[in-house]
Amino acid sequence: MDNFVLISYFITLSVLFVFGSYGFVMMYYHRKYGNIKQKSDDQLNKNASVTIQLPLYNELYVVKRLIDSVCKIDYSKDRLEIQVLDDSTDETKNIVAEIVAEKLKEGFDIKQIRRINRKGFKAGALREGLRTAKGEFIAIFDADFLPKKDFLKKTLSFFSDEKVGMVQTRWEHLNGDYSILTKAQALALDGHFVIEQNVRNKAGFFINFNGTGGIWRKCCIEDAGNWQDDTLTEDLDLSYRAQLNGWKFIFLNDFTSPAELPSEINALKTQQFRWTKGAIETAKKILPLVWKSNEPLRIKLLSTFHLTNNIVFPFILLTAILNVPLIFIKNSGSHDLYFGVLSVFVLAFISSFLFYLYAQKDIRSDWRKTIVLYPLFLAGSMGFAVNNSRAVFEGLLNRKSEFVRTPKFKVVSSKDTWADKKYLTKKIDASVLIELIMAVYSFIGIVSSIYFLEIAALPFQLLFFIGFSFVSITSLRHTFSKKIASG
Repeated sequence: MDNFVLISYFITLSVLFVFGSYGFVMMYYHRKYGNIKQKSDDQLNKNASVTIQLPLYNELYVVKRLIDSVCKIDYSKDRLEIQVLDDSTDETKNIVAEIVAEKLKEGFDIKQIRRINRKGFKAGALREGLRTAKGEFIAIFDADFLPKKDFLKKTLSFFSDEKVGMVQTRWEHLNGDYSILTKAQALALDGHFVIEQNVRNKAGFFINFNGTGGIWRKCCIEDAGNWQDDTLTEDLDLSYRAQLNGWKFIFLNDFTSPAELPSEINALKTQQFRWTKGAIETAKKILPLVWKSNEPLRIKLLSTFHLTNNIVFPFILLTAILNVPLIFIKNSGSHDLYFGVLSVFVLAFISSFLFYLYAQKDIRSDWRKTIVLYPLFLAGSMGFAVNNSRAVFEGLLNRKSEFVRTPKFKVVSSKDTWADKKYLTKKIDASVLIELIMAVYSFIGIVSSIYFLEIAALPFQLLFFIGFSFVSITSLRHTFSKKIASG
């Protein structure tokens, strides 16, 4: 039994080490290409026709904010079309109808496009809108976004190359300081955008459209096979199909699109589940095409890392489980060489830390204040291992599920609250019980580490305990807050 645990733990840490070392690769390319500037032409496409698509489903609290901000974009009305792709089943559809009527009177070419069903979910709505879209370019914003006035003038200037098919902007966080939950999300997303998207793009690797805050050539979408709904991440799927067809993407690190982060943990769990499962589904679909393509080996390898990195979550969970018996094994026999080798795996932690450190340094003057949240972010990532591992297994086993959108509540300042809002799940998910059990289990690991004076193991035991405790208790607290608020 001891050998089984030792071998399993070594394999688990090896997988985490391989994916964790990805940060070193990004740091290398960051130093090599970090100062490259994307080329633009401010006079280019100033007369281009643009369609802005706003996919909606029951967005009672933010729909007016969204449409108002889109209508403030600085662009000629006679070359701008706005499609509100409204799949709503509640009073949102009536609110949209009223707003659209007002904007029509103001001279906007705006339409409320409704379907008889939600077939294909967001991908289906985008596909339906594209069928009648007038624009040569297609910009897309989700309901939680507030595009800046110069969004079109800024992004259109980067289409000087006819092979540029998409321009993605960096997400900015409207409520990044609202709570510990949103601060941790902001740190994670900054790492993705500032390092991963930015560096991969400048180094010539594939990147992805992030589902919103970007603009496409219409012909690029059509050439790549249009929006498809066989995965939960239609944006990632289309991005790879387009780039495999030879289209170029551009990421703008210095221009942002503000958005609202999920402020309620169960909404965040829903979002993370969809992103994780969708990425696994996309990897299964796209990776064979990547490896059959004529792309260089370095692009194939980095694309594989990109599409499969969510596979780490089951291994994070397995590490948490194996950590406790490992303490007893270490103190019951002679395995000095084995545990000496394990110390090498700490490098993966250093890689991850540098990844997020440089992301903060690149965009924030107060990066010292934000990077101190890294241990909490890391603990939270561990705490989400149960939720995201289920997503990984469902993706691998081809278990289909509907596109569950992340509810938005217009929560921006500390005075705002989500507790009295609609769209909140009022039942406790079974995964919360598992998270609670893992918190107790990790606490046993802490006690055992102290008892056997395994000081080196203590920090990671603490991180697992904090992560599982925070996620499970916050899930319960937020669920019961909803019930109290709703009466």
